[in-house]
Amino acid sequence: MSRRRTQKKRIVMPDPVYDSRLVELLVRQLMREGKKSLAYRICYESMNRVADATQQDPLVIVEQAIRNATPLVEVKARRIGGSTYQVPLEVASERGTALAIRWILSVCRKKTGRPMAAKLTAELLDAAKNSGLAVRKRDEIHKMADANKAFAKYRF
Repeated sequence: MSRRRTQKKRIVMPDPVYDSRLVELLVRQLMREGKKSLAYRICYESMNRVADATQQDPLVIVEQAIRNATPLVEVKARRIGGSTYQVPLEVASERGTALAIRWILSVCRKKTGRPMAAKLTAELLDAAKNSGLAVRKRDEIHKMADANKAFAKYRF
């Protein structure tokens, strides 16, 4: 992290099919080793499966899933007087969205035996219903922040 000046925020251009910045962020996180066309293919196939399963606009389901997995608070370690405290902090909206996408994709990558599009579809549908492992991760983070709210006075 530079001490001189803050980095400018890059503007994410929306994806070509759904014209959504959220889908583009999902594709960028999904991409491995620069294979963006493969990431697009996986994402769009997953969204088609979501549309078939729910008979709704897949963009609405994806937005709902990411919103349900987005954390409101997180804990960061802060060292004060020789001891380390887990200090709860509010999460900025962009960071919350990035964390939600990262958690959804990490859950998909941990599962084995099915194609990535099928795993992503299942996790998006689960997260949209407010269940699934990504939402459970968010709940664990919230519980940890709630347990350590006595240390909120040590916020940065």
